[in-house]
This record gives sequence, C-alpha cells and structure tokens, in this order.
Amino acid sequence: MNELKFLEEQGVSPVFIKQVENFRSEFPVPEEVAGRVIRPAIPFYGKDILEMAIAALLQGQNLLLTGPKATGKNILAENLAYIFNRPSYNISFHVNTNSGDLIGTDTFEDNEVKLRKGSIYRCAEYGGFGILDEINMAKNDAVSVLHATLDYRRSIDVPGYDKIDLHPATRFIGTMNYGYAGTKELNEALVSRFLVIEMPAQTEETLGFIFREMFPDAKQKAVEQFIGVFLDLQLKALNSEISTKALDLRGLLAAMKIVDTGLSPRKAVQMGVVNKTFDVFEKEIVEDVVSTRIPEEWTREDVYE
Repeated sequence: MNELKFLEEQGVSPVFIKQVENFRSEFPVPEEVAGRVIRPAIPFYGKDILEMAIAALLQGQNLLLTGPKATGKNILAENLAYIFNRPSYNISFHVNTNSGDLIGTDTFEDNEVKLRKGSIYRCAEYGGFGILDEINMAKNDAVSVLHATLDYRRSIDVPGYDKIDLHPATRFIGTMNYGYAGTKELNEALVSRFLVIEMPAQTEETLGFIFREMFPDAKQKAVEQFIGVFLDLQLKALNSEISTKALDLRGLLAAMKIVDTGLSPRKAVQMGVVNKTFDVFEKEIVEDVVSTRIPEEWTREDVYE
C-alpha cells in the first residue's frame, strides 16, 4: 500500500495530501526507531473520516476514536501513523496500568540507578504516534500522567529526573469501546484534550474496499458472501440477538487468508468467527448465519481464481 496513493484513490483532498507530504519531509524518522514505522495489515477506507483525522493531526491535535466493536478504530490509528510516517507506540490500558508503565521506572544498571523509559516517554522523545488503546479503562494514576502530556503544555514531568518536552511530531490517538467490563466514563478534563471522531459501522462499500485491497485474486461471488457474513452478524449484534464476540473483522480476514492454503472455507470461518463465541445458543445463531453464506462443499477454488 503506497500510503499517499491510497489517499488519492479515496478522493482525499490534494490539499491534505500535500500537507502530509510536507509533514513527512519536516520530521524525518530517527534511524533508531525506523523499525516502528509499521505498514498496517488492513487498509482503512473512509474519505470523510480520513480527512477529519488528518486535519486534526496536522494541527497538532490529539484524536479520540469512539464507537462499538469492529468499526476500525485501531485500524485507523495504525493507518494514520503510517500515513504520517511516524514510529508508533501501542499503550494498552487495563486495571494494572500505572504511571510508571507510561513514563518509566527506575532500574539498576552499570552500578547506578537509571530510568527505564516507558512508552509515553519514548513516544515524546522520538516524535511517535502513541495509540492509547481502551483509554476508558485507565486508572486515575495513569490518567494524571496524560493531562500535561496531552494539553498545550506538551510536556512530561519525570519524578526524580527532569521535565521533557514532546517532540513537535508527537501525537496521541485514543480508542475506546462502550460498555465493556472495566470501562468507565472519561472525565471532562481528559476528553477536552482530544478531538473526537465517532466511528461509523462497517458497510458493504467499506468492506468491499478492504477485501479488494487484501485479496485481489479472490472471486467476486465469494467476497460478497464473506462480506455478507459480517454484515448479517453486525445486524444481529445491533438488534441484541447476539453479543459482539463473533463480530470480528480481523478473524474473518484471517479466515479468508487461510482458505488460500487449501483449508475449506467453512472450517476457516469456523475458526475465525464461529468459535469466538462460547455460548452454545449464540454459537448456533452464528453457525446458521455462516451456513446460509458459505456452503459446506466450497473449496479453495470457489474462493480464489
């Protein structure tokens, strides 16, 4: 995926593309973190969302991506880091994440105490894009670190060491799902430090783009059925007939990949989608959806040219 050609193909404004090119030229990637500029496994499709995100990041803003599962929040974050050619740092928040995990902790090295730098520190140092995954699971201790980092001060106070200023290319992209165990409402002070993008549900158009990009040799009829599986499950989840456990786009794409090795499409989807739910009644519903879309007798030749 040529990241800027990919933007052109989606009709993203040439004004934005030119400014991204200027950003990339102004902030070359330090050689020691070049390996953190990661090409995303899945492309993001959505002109309006991309333009909003790019405009915000160009102006030094941080983004908060919200919405239900399987709307592409992390996929968008990964794509944005690659579009801007920045090293990415993934920070997954959970009940045990504390300020030391983010900034760093003392370690004993060469007979002296040194700081073992955390992800936020390294992101600030090298102009990285910090992806704050499930930020609404962060404890107050961790959130307090983010306040000065994310606002106009753009700095980090490292207890016992010094204050460091964020590299001018540093940006933070938070993601959050609603209503999961362990999540909570974000306080206003933290939300005010982000521009918020509400991620829309996947559509036939967005899924079609992803499948065409990832599986150019797949047969159109098969692609339509795989997309149909996801859309059918998405509708059932929206109607509360099933949970979102089986609504797994990465799992469906992985199933499509392993079909190429020769595994039957039905078995592949069983592994990638059906087996993601462990409730026997819910699994029956998911299996029924799959059986109407992916015939038992299908082989690799029914999916790929």
